[in-house]
Amino acid sequence: MPAAPQPLTSVAVGTQATVTEIKVRPAGRARLMEMGLLIGTLVELVRFAPLGDPVEIKFRGYHLTLRRNEAEQIWVTVAGDK
Repeated sequence: MPAAPQPLTSVAVGTQATVTEIKVRPAGRARLMEMGLLIGTLVELVRFAPLGDPVEIKFRGYHLTLRRNEAEQIWVTVAGDK
């Protein structure tokens, strides 16, 4: 049974997961999609800044830093759970 989708910020650091939904507002969603963050993309949660914001992720060979509130709106399933 596949795991339920969860916010990217709820997975453990170092975990790889697949994007299942992007709930970011349209302007922000378009920006993320232009950078290659699409439904089905494999992402890795790299780290949280010392105070928890921003969040660093890795996908398609590069690192991207997002505000925590944006990362919370990117829903994923853990790669091994599919």
